[in-house]
Amino acid sequence: MARYHQSVCRLCRREGVKLFLKGDRCFKDKCAIEKRNTPPGQHIRRRGKVQGYGLQLREKQKVKRLYGILEKQFRGYFHKASLSRGVTGEVLLSILEKRLDNVVFRLGLASSRNQARQLVTHGHIQVNGRRVDVANFQVREGDEITVAQSARENPFLLSAVESSKGRGVPEWLELDGANLKGRVLREPARADITYPIEEQLIVELYSK
Repeated sequence: MARYHQSVCRLCRREGVKLFLKGDRCFKDKCAIEKRNTPPGQHIRRRGKVQGYGLQLREKQKVKRLYGILEKQFRGYFHKASLSRGVTGEVLLSILEKRLDNVVFRLGLASSRNQARQLVTHGHIQVNGRRVDVANFQVREGDEITVAQSARENPFLLSAVESSKGRGVPEWLELDGANLKGRVLREPARADITYPIEEQLIVELYSK
């Protein structure tokens, strides 16, 4: 599977916002946005103001990078959302939120989505008692997500759980921190996604 292997801090600087790709580092003064909030590359001062298509493209890139998805898969999600009932942009965000790796991150069982994806692909996460090693697995209302018994003493996982306690859990999820498990209470609503995303720009981009 294709992956981005370069510095993820460059992605945050390119979008001009924190994408929380480095776990705990994003909440400290070492964060690249805190130290140097300018896009990477040379001759940056010569670049003009972004408008129209540029704004739409940047919004799409920001959401792709936030959830760690490449273009082909993201386009597939948009196509699925456009065929579903409801507002296309909101359905798209709901699909992204229900990815298993994102749910593991949202529950605080990992410090970043990359770490959550690694936990899933290595078989450390179970859904309703069965091991699921596919990061884009779509959870449903009532699903129970648990950490496999063999991984409960993993120091990286325990450290992530400890550091994420103050981050909070979205209202559509429920966490039982003592037993390292969570539950999907309902479908994620647009109000549950507090990250600054203008999904209508993405809809406009793909609708051309």
